[in-house]
Amino acid sequence: MSTVTLIHPGAAKEIYGSLAKFSAAEPPLWCRLIGGYLRDRGHQVQIIDAEAEWLSASTVAYRVLKSRPQLVVLVVYGHQPSASTQQMVGARKTAQAIKDIQPNQKIIMIGNHCSALPVKTISEEPVDYVCDGEGPITMAGLLSGQSLDSIPGLVWKDGDTIRQNSLAPLLDLDKDLHGQVWDLLPMSSYRCHHWQAFDGTPRQPYAAIYTSLGCSFKCSFCMINVFQHGNHYRMRSPVQVAAEIANLIDQYGVTTFKVIDEMFVLNRQHVLQICNHLINMKLGDQLNLWAYARIDTVKDQQLLQTMRRAGFKWLGIGIESASKHVRDGVDKGRFGNEQILQAVDRVKASGIHVGANYIFGLPDDTAGSMQETYDLACKINAPYSNFYCTMAYPGSPLHRIAQEKGWLLPEDTDAGWLGYSQHAYQTLPLPTETLTAVEVLAFRDEAFMKYHQRPEYLSMLQNTFGEQAVTDMKEILKHGKPKRKLLGD
Repeated sequence: MSTVTLIHPGAAKEIYGSLAKFSAAEPPLWCRLIGGYLRDRGHQVQIIDAEAEWLSASTVAYRVLKSRPQLVVLVVYGHQPSASTQQMVGARKTAQAIKDIQPNQKIIMIGNHCSALPVKTISEEPVDYVCDGEGPITMAGLLSGQSLDSIPGLVWKDGDTIRQNSLAPLLDLDKDLHGQVWDLLPMSSYRCHHWQAFDGTPRQPYAAIYTSLGCSFKCSFCMINVFQHGNHYRMRSPVQVAAEIANLIDQYGVTTFKVIDEMFVLNRQHVLQICNHLINMKLGDQLNLWAYARIDTVKDQQLLQTMRRAGFKWLGIGIESASKHVRDGVDKGRFGNEQILQAVDRVKASGIHVGANYIFGLPDDTAGSMQETYDLACKINAPYSNFYCTMAYPGSPLHRIAQEKGWLLPEDTDAGWLGYSQHAYQTLPLPTETLTAVEVLAFRDEAFMKYHQRPEYLSMLQNTFGEQAVTDMKEILKHGKPKRKLLGD
């Protein structure tokens, strides 16, 4: 029987700095999906979640030494696809630690970053192979001893030549990518985001599930479809999704969940069927679910009300910018600020809390448009707002544009891949036509502090969730602005 060890590398302290304890730790989706596919085909599977267990690279390496698998798979994914690149820091350390004590151990690296930059990855990282694509078929080919040139999705070295095989076909989600290997994970180690617990929900136990893969939109700053190399949108059976949630409640006591989907609120019938199953199973009252949506996918009040009855308490909504001109420049929907406010009001009216996402430093941004975005955020006054700087993530159209224009990217500096982390000391956002990266970053950090310190915000938090939520937010604010190399800290 062939053995395989799937590793979710950890680098939380480098990525989040002093805020690491407030971040979520969620079950690694692609470790689950690949693990389930391989176990179904008779392979012995082990999963090491270094992030959740706070394991050092050397500790992971000695676990690998003890089990001596035929293949080690470093799954370089994050809490969302765009976080794959920043995870390369922990992945590289882990690969090197394994090679230091087991030079002959075969290692393959997989993830969104690897699919975006397969040749660069195998050229620079201490691994034997790289996977371009989702991976299960590629892993199975390596484990079964196929000739390297016949394994779909494999990127490998043939002497001094790097070979890239053709991509593997996309798999059926229900049959092949069910991910039912929860027994292989450290389930007691996962925790939700601090804001999902504003209402007093315990941060643990916690789980993250998926109901679909892919996204049909084409925002230029996003790279979520790089695994699939196209805008494919595949959905799981609503019956299987509801059954998985019920099983996690029964087996592990999990009632707090994230729906990982790149865009959950997209196909109305799919969402309704999942929600109705949860309602019919009488699970809605005990659940605290959150998922992603867009302004132009939350137009249906009835759908929102059904989601709330099914246990959805939060929607993360990508608003990005208050400027329609700026949004148009990155293909982010054709709606104005009035539609944004109306959509947020609909979500609030349904009893669902809004986690609003904004991006400063998009290509057409100016100091004025960034201020407009901040002012809109204050007007919306969401219980939690994420303020991001624009990053040209590898695999996004914006990364290609940045390279063509000669813009300075993190990989061109000593910041390396950690420069793509929004919270890291080494973070390096893009400049705009009128703003430097320093100006964008300084505005973002000031905006986060100002927004969450406003009396109007803290009063809303108190009235909505109670005093503990205010205390929790003030604890975060005590850490102040992140230390930034770019800002001279």
